Amino acid sequence: MSQLLPSTSSICLLLLCTLFLHHSLADLGTAARYGPPFLPTACFGRDASQFPPSNFFGAVGEGLWDNGAACGRQYQVRCISAAVRGTCITGQMVQIKIVDRAQSSVSRPSLEGTTLVLSSQAFQAIANASASFINVEYQQV
Repeated sequence: MSQLLPSTSSICLLLLCTLFLHHSLADLGTAARYGPPFLPTACFGRDASQFPPSNFFGAVGEGLWDNGAACGRQYQVRCISAAVRGTCITGQMVQIKIVDRAQSSVSRPSLEGTTLVLSSQAFQAIANASASFINVEYQQV
């Protein structure tokens, strides 16, 4: 009976893959910011009591809208890069509550077509407020 032992090259390849692959459960996308007036029309019929006390909330783009199922979802969001170096606040993450659909929000985002649109407070917690959009890592919690 022959023994099946992995070759040295197979072991080396496995070790290299383990060292260089980053395992993450988060998704990548873009985020813009928006300011008042905040009226959660798509999710809560203009019920302002649905805003979290932290003012860390947002709207989702079409890719996350899920026919309205996104309403009330919570996401952790972290800035990973931007067009201007130094825009991201290193090590900062914010948790937001989805209160609206970006496409139909009363307040227009700083850039159309992004994955997430963050309230001014949430955006400024992870990035320089002068940026119109940032690249983000986000995860539903």
